[in-house]
Amino acid sequence: MKQMKDREQLNYYLYSHQIASVFNEELMPYLSLYNFDQGEIICEQGEPQSHLYILVKGKIKIFMTSSEGHKLIIAFKSPLEIVGDIEFIQNIELINTVEAVTPVCMIGIHYDWLKKYGMDYPPLLQFLLKVITRKFRIKDNSFSFNMMYPVEVRLASYLMSISFDESNTNFKGRLPIKDLKDAAGLIGTSYRHLNRVINQLCADGLIERNKEFINVKDRDGLSVLANHNIYE
Repeated sequence: MKQMKDREQLNYYLYSHQIASVFNEELMPYLSLYNFDQGEIICEQGEPQSHLYILVKGKIKIFMTSSEGHKLIIAFKSPLEIVGDIEFIQNIELINTVEAVTPVCMIGIHYDWLKKYGMDYPPLLQFLLKVITRKFRIKDNSFSFNMMYPVEVRLASYLMSISFDESNTNFKGRLPIKDLKDAAGLIGTSYRHLNRVINQLCADGLIERNKEFINVKDRDGLSVLANHNIYE
């Protein structure tokens, strides 16, 4: 993580995403930009959180891990997404782990300043209320909804989410072979069955596999299989 002291860039994101009015004059000096590298953990499930983050560029992956070590994807998110809002309101440890899928830029502010200057500011409270209620509505259906799709659709959606970022056309991600077991857990299938599905998608010409990576070969075809991308 790198903290950037660039007020001009900060103001650009605030106004381009139409969230400048969310923060009052007292809070403005305490807003900062934070850059995260691809694959970097932004925050981890069960750990204390100190900052509210607003995703303004890039893509993040949100997942949870069970006590047995099994992982399950909650969603992939692009701007505008908030991290640490529920934890701030509830004063609890982090519910999920958040990882940067692509290089990510976030606006961040420490909880202390939010408590001091923001708790009586209606636009900020309305913003948080809108975001949190949307999250609970989505989460209420996410687990059963995602499991309704066959593995090949979930894998296609997963590969589309980690391989492409609509805000950065130069980004071309890929799935490392060493991460296949984690990927199987994340999309809710066995490692053996995942390999069978990968072989089928290779045979269909949608992806290609070498000793180190799985790459998307036919983006349009994979997008059709992923339908509306269930993880986003």
